[in-house]
Amino acid sequence: MGEATEKITPELEIEGFVFPAEVSIPGFSEPLFLGGAGVRGLEIGDKFIKFTAIGVYLGNGAVASLAGKWKGKSGDELSNSVEFFRDVITGPFEKLTQVTMILPLTGQQYSEKVAENCISFWKEAGVYTEAEAKAVEKFKEIFHHETFPHAASIIFNHSLSGSVSIGFSKDGSLPKSWNAVIENKRLSEAILESIIGEHGVSPPAKKSLAFRLSKLLSEYN
Repeated sequence: MGEATEKITPELEIEGFVFPAEVSIPGFSEPLFLGGAGVRGLEIGDKFIKFTAIGVYLGNGAVASLAGKWKGKSGDELSNSVEFFRDVITGPFEKLTQVTMILPLTGQQYSEKVAENCISFWKEAGVYTEAEAKAVEKFKEIFHHETFPHAASIIFNHSLSGSVSIGFSKDGSLPKSWNAVIENKRLSEAILESIIGEHGVSPPAKKSLAFRLSKLLSEYN
């Protein structure tokens, strides 16, 4: 997307972590631009505890793909549209999600919660099959012995082919290669759904994505 896009969707700083305007990923020739970013946290007692900072990157085809239906809609309109986020999640363009630790987490803690959210979404949609059950078990195995200290990142590439590539970074940089790949389109989409979908864990990331894409779409010819 280049310099013009960087002006509209600049880098974002979330809790001291900078999500750059563009990133390059292993196995993909074109950079992805920062759709939006925000924290994921929970109300515990009378405090809001921030666990992770999440950035969602999109491939160059995203704006053209979304413009037909969503150009001219305000950030508020997009923020409140379940269908808009479904179009982002299922759209025919590359996506990358970077989850950076504000508080330390074990791989088991992280993967169990993501798996729970994915299974809940599939059951609600009536699409939880043996293939998804196996994909979730593989997903949990990949994370089982991992630990993620403050500033470590988990990176997901939700590819056009339907697979999800998973990478780990201890310093927040993007990996030069992937730790694992799972060939299951529903899992790839459900991981992103768990973040920006109807019951997504990061409302701030959803709002950021909606407002930044609203601006990008308004500039699209």
